[in-house]
Amino acid sequence: MIEGHGDDSYKYQRPITANFSSNVYSKVDLSALKAHLCTRIDAIGNYPEPEPYTLESRLAAGYHLPADAVCVTNGAIEAIYLIAQTFRGTNTAILQPTFSEYADACRMHGHRVTSLYQLPAPEEDEYLLPEDIRMLWLCNPNNPTGTVVDKEYLRELIKHNSQVCFIIDQSYEYFTLQPLFTPKEAAEYPNVLLLHSMTKRYAVPGLRLGYITGGAGLLSRLRTHRMPWSVNQLAIEAGLHLLRQDVPNPLDVPACLKETARLHDALERLGSLEVWTTETHFMLVRLRFGRAAALKEYLANEHGILIRDASNFEGLDEQFFRIATQTPEENDRLVQAIRQWLES
Repeated sequence: MIEGHGDDSYKYQRPITANFSSNVYSKVDLSALKAHLCTRIDAIGNYPEPEPYTLESRLAAGYHLPADAVCVTNGAIEAIYLIAQTFRGTNTAILQPTFSEYADACRMHGHRVTSLYQLPAPEEDEYLLPEDIRMLWLCNPNNPTGTVVDKEYLRELIKHNSQVCFIIDQSYEYFTLQPLFTPKEAAEYPNVLLLHSMTKRYAVPGLRLGYITGGAGLLSRLRTHRMPWSVNQLAIEAGLHLLRQDVPNPLDVPACLKETARLHDALERLGSLEVWTTETHFMLVRLRFGRAAALKEYLANEHGILIRDASNFEGLDEQFFRIATQTPEENDRLVQAIRQWLES
């Protein structure tokens, strides 16, 4: 794991009162879940299921899939490393810039990693990926850019590259209005795995809860490498509770995206920032002058505001930072604080 992931507020003496650095939307009422977990706290005295069969079955039933088409993991991060381990030594391509753990996991397990900065064009390239590639990692919506690959284009890409295993990380699927693959649709392909994050959806990063969906053949191979008891009992209890209570997505996505657009425009009006277009609740920003690390230190130490220095994403430089939309009041604080830094 590289240094410099988001939510590093522990580094600062001044309390962080507005955290834009993490893509987990933190303004979520978790009181009902916390109350339920308190009633189940005695369960920590027993081992959980060696593999979380019950939670996998509940998820599968909700998607109208067989139970062996779902593999629950200790957050999406375990899914990433498990896939890299299972397909050790593969010729792998990663669409950049994106989450660094794909490359880290693949290199740890002997993959030959190639960075791609664009996908093949339908007309010129006929959707064909480089012929030596056997695995493609794609974050959709993508972290840190907030872009979404068109679903119909992605269908054609998969059809034209049957020799490639597509790993599509949909951890932010509940934070966009763009059409994405459903687990049932993806399971129809023998060469597609989808990654999902209950951590992101319900803002419970401390519980570490994710899952993979796909064809039973691919998931059977993954299970041969999964450690027993990798998902703890409270995480399983939380997942079952959220599914049993049919807890909806806790975020009003249309309202959040409207606020994201307002923040995007306010930052652009400052005149010294290049704000990338986004299709989710976070966005990538480039300083026209100055370093993102300097801006981050200023905001944290002078205003109690935390942003994500994005200079350690492959393909980005020291001028890039990422922010995730917060409340209107916090967003206005951020814009005003950046204005002061630019004018200083």
